[in-house]
Amino acid sequence: MKNVFKINPADNVAVALQDLKAGGTIQSDGKEIPVRELVPAGHKIAIRNIAKDEFVMKYGYPIGTAASDIKAGDRVHTHNVKSRLGSLLEYSYEPDLKSLAPMNPASFMGYPRKDGKVGIRNEVWIIPTVGCVNSIAKRIEDESMKYLTSQIDGIYSYSHPYGCSQLSQDHRNTQAALAGLVNHPNAAAVLVLGLGCENNNIEEFKKVLGPTDSDRVKFLVCQEVADEADAGVQIVKELCGYASQFARCPCGADQLVVGLKCGGSDGFSGITANPLVGAFSDMLVAQGGTAILTEVPEMFGAETILMSRCQDESVFNKTVSLINDFKKYFMSYGQEIDSNPSPGNKEGGITTLEDKSLGCIQKGGTAPIVDVLPYGRPVCKKGLNLLQAPGNDLVASAALAISGAHLVLFTTGRGTPFGCPVPTVKISSNSELARKKSGWIDFDAGRLLSGEDQAVLSKEFFSYVLDVASGIKSTKSEGFDKRDLSIFKDGVTL
Repeated sequence: MKNVFKINPADNVAVALQDLKAGGTIQSDGKEIPVRELVPAGHKIAIRNIAKDEFVMKYGYPIGTAASDIKAGDRVHTHNVKSRLGSLLEYSYEPDLKSLAPMNPASFMGYPRKDGKVGIRNEVWIIPTVGCVNSIAKRIEDESMKYLTSQIDGIYSYSHPYGCSQLSQDHRNTQAALAGLVNHPNAAAVLVLGLGCENNNIEEFKKVLGPTDSDRVKFLVCQEVADEADAGVQIVKELCGYASQFARCPCGADQLVVGLKCGGSDGFSGITANPLVGAFSDMLVAQGGTAILTEVPEMFGAETILMSRCQDESVFNKTVSLINDFKKYFMSYGQEIDSNPSPGNKEGGITTLEDKSLGCIQKGGTAPIVDVLPYGRPVCKKGLNLLQAPGNDLVASAALAISGAHLVLFTTGRGTPFGCPVPTVKISSNSELARKKSGWIDFDAGRLLSGEDQAVLSKEFFSYVLDVASGIKSTKSEGFDKRDLSIFKDGVTL
């Protein structure tokens, strides 16, 4: 059994598939290399001498430069590698597009909506316009459970701390985020719950929300009624009656919108879970479906690969703005652009942000990029889209839902129980995590390290996701009722 994995022929490091002890050996490129020090599983080992300031190569691209001379058999990590990131860059459009062979769309059992969209859950949502009414929203949720029917998958309220005392872009972000949820097709019916005196009061929010179906979306201002909880429960009762009319029926996979996210990555994420999700993304796009890739800071160092996949110069220019605007966001607060990876990432074997980014973008497969979405903007083009959002798990996953993702595919090498407003599928990068945290992990991509064929596992995973979309299977996070709503904030709170 192999004890290391070399990802690309151009690499001068390999990934340890198990703990490598000093005094042992590895095989790479037909050569036997003595292991000079302990290299934990998921970490990198030099497979040839690397001189100081020479590129350290992984995935066929530089992940940094050697901070000192590195000998073959040495562990390669934060103590002897430094990032090359740190400034704004200029880019030129050099397209390198790969066309995917079209595929007939597979089918899943979804909920067609009156506006032409399709949902994968049939839920009733309570959306507060302002954090002041969070407790009322939760009380309405609890007291409305008696009206839940077998046709409804759940009644959920989404608390958040915003909606008032915000300025400019923060205020607009909150309104866009809440509007995205109100319009989400997984919500069969929605109660929008306001206080009355907030900046994001219902009349102002309606200007952002746009036209709504009065049967599907109803509004309640708490300050205008004597018993807001009772009034809210009565509205939810009516909404449950409306939601109960919907039933699952066959829908093409071209109707699916899937968000792509990773968190708590390790050294295996970029060779198992992320490529598996990338294969899923390509299969979905080939069938006419839609995938959304986000986490802009985790594109830094790999952005030129994405830019070369932009379908035209207009999308390329949007991608350049996406990258450089987020770098300016970092710089405006005096933060280093390479202020990543996290301690958990480093413990798992990720050394630099380039290392993390090159693994992260694997989730986007190989399809051309058709559009770039500002935060809070609904997806409108089928194919692979990029979305403006940070790397933070809760904020980025919610951003995917806000832009219309029916579900989120979340790869992880460390594990996490959280869930966002839509089903959140956890894919482990290693089998040990899948065994240890079976209550968190939905699918084990670590099986690839045991020799399973990626094409076969990719088809199995695609079928699994269709089962989740059809309601045949639920995600572990849905069992936890983890439905965190984190809204992107940047600026002054009054």
